[in-house]
Amino acid sequence: MTTQQIYELAVKIGINADLRGVKRVQANLKRTKDKYEKLTNEQKKEFDKEKLTNPYSDTRVLVDNSKKLIKKILVGIDMEGAELLLADRMGDIDLVISHHPEGKALADLHDVMDLQAEVLADYGVPINIAESVIKPRISEVSRGVSPINHNRAVDMAKLLKLDFMCTHTVADNLGANYLVNLFKKKKCEYVEDVLKVLKEIPEYKEAIKINAGPKLFAGSPENRCGKVAVTEFTGGTSGSKDIYEKMSQAGIGTIIGMHMGEEHRKEAEKYHINVVIAGHMSSDSLGMNLFLDELEKRQINVVATSGLIRIKRK
Repeated sequence: MTTQQIYELAVKIGINADLRGVKRVQANLKRTKDKYEKLTNEQKKEFDKEKLTNPYSDTRVLVDNSKKLIKKILVGIDMEGAELLLADRMGDIDLVISHHPEGKALADLHDVMDLQAEVLADYGVPINIAESVIKPRISEVSRGVSPINHNRAVDMAKLLKLDFMCTHTVADNLGANYLVNLFKKKKCEYVEDVLKVLKEIPEYKEAIKINAGPKLFAGSPENRCGKVAVTEFTGGTSGSKDIYEKMSQAGIGTIIGMHMGEEHRKEAEKYHINVVIAGHMSSDSLGMNLFLDELEKRQINVVATSGLIRIKRK
């Protein structure tokens, strides 16, 4: 496979795992294409045309030297200067893959956050309310990433002549989809049951060994979990802290997330929602592993670093 083919496979897999369903994602892509067609020629020049086929702006090819087929890749959660130097030092790495976005993918991170509103709607939060609450947060994230030196690692990869890409929401979709399907089967009654199910997953078992396993941020293990929602797992970054009242009103009793700030935790606790935090690196690893397994099926050798807990599934 070439770097471009790996990217196209990532997008395809991400769409198939999207919690909104393939049809809704395709409908959103069609809406984007319709909007593009109505732009002026000048506006079209500035439009990111990858958005016509890829609904995830935080998944991108950042450097593609187009020289050879990819045989060996170095993959991690955060792949920046030090990791790129490591890839160069190893001497036989054809492609570096970061989970977290870099370059133009980081600069446009906020663009994937609409996904959160649609996922919440599927859990019973009215879409008009979910969208209204998430929009100020999307603007906040956009302003927050604006001053960052987005292309720092990308520039380094270019100098080192390393192919470089990132797979963010694509992998998060895979992890979220995995958990949603798992908890549909398990039918947990208490919060401690939710924690037990998570701790049986290999990535979280390994995370426990380094004191980074699943933790309860709000609520009690003895609480009944009610409706369990995997709502804080995909869609760019943390959503709005104002959403928890609406989630509680929609009957959500327990949420599973990767990470959570203190202000968000207090709001969730205020509205009697149990918060189970699975863990950031381990959750990112879960999604990335499901993608990397697909690459290994295609005879690509995967080397893991930078927080990636590599677990292979048959």
